[in-house]
Amino acid sequence: MKVTVDIDCTPEEARRFFGLPDMKPMQDAVMAEMQERLMLGIKQMDPDVVLKGWFQGGQAGMASMEALQKMFWGQFAEGGGKGERKS
Repeated sequence: MKVTVDIDCTPEEARRFFGLPDMKPMQDAVMAEMQERLMLGIKQMDPDVVLKGWFQGGQAGMASMEALQKMFWGQFAEGGGKGERKS
């Protein structure tokens, strides 16, 4: 013998019938926090913000550019330091 029962109800009605807790307020709070953190991360990766950090005006910006150039030319003069052949 086979019995089939079809129940027509919404997920909300089924949740209430089985006595399950309403998780929507918690889910909304978590999603709002995740969205806020994601937007903050996106703002920090904005090209304007990144470039301003690299190329600040004044002496601090010039000093950092000079240090970057010295490091580059030092590595270039050393030949990269790796992969050198010995004869």
